[in-house]
Amino acid sequence: MPTFVTLANFTDQGARNVKDSPQRFEAFKSAAEAAGVKVQSVHWTQGAYDIVIITEGPEEAQMTIALKTAALGNVRTQTLRGYSAAEMRKLVANI
Repeated sequence: MPTFVTLANFTDQGARNVKDSPQRFEAFKSAAEAAGVKVQSVHWTQGAYDIVIITEGPEEAQMTIALKTAALGNVRTQTLRGYSAAEMRKLVANI
C-alpha cells in the first residue's frame, strides 16, 4: 500500500482555533480510516510546517481525504509520496 507524507500549515482560521487541533486530528483520522487510509503517525512540529502526518492507503482515497480536509479551511497541505527502502531497491534495480 502506498505511503504518503503530508506537511501541513495552519491557516489563519486554524491558528485562531489551534486549541482544537487535537480534536480536528481525531476527526481527520476517523474520516481517513472510513475512506480506507490508515494514519500511521501525526506530529505537531516546530519550523517550516506545523503538522506532519504519515498515512498509508490507495492514492484515490488519499486524494479524497485531502480534498475534504482542504474544504474545512484549517490547514494548507503538501503531500508527498514516500517510498520504503524495499520499494526503492525495486525502482533502482534496472538503472
